Amino acid sequence: MKPTPNSNSIYHIQKIKARMRQLIEHLREDVVKFTEPKAQALFETSAEVLTGLVKAFDDYEQKNEVAWQPKSTTPQRKGRTTHASRR
Repeated sequence: MKPTPNSNSIYHIQKIKARMRQLIEHLREDVVKFTEPKAQALFETSAEVLTGLVKAFDDYEQKNEVAWQPKSTTPQRKGRTTHASRR
């Protein structure tokens, strides 16, 4: 089932990711059009930053990162350290 515009955030996330991927492709195509190394670096760095944003959107969509997962109902113990964390 394809998400609809009003169903949830996933539809919007997918549209934004598609636009960012288009911009990434455009930036990388334009890198070779410049002879100035700083301009090339700017375009390549911009493409890399956007690639990181696409990954963040993917992680949100797939709930891959702890930050995007529902909060646990298990209480966390505070103040305790383990031997490994004291190194």
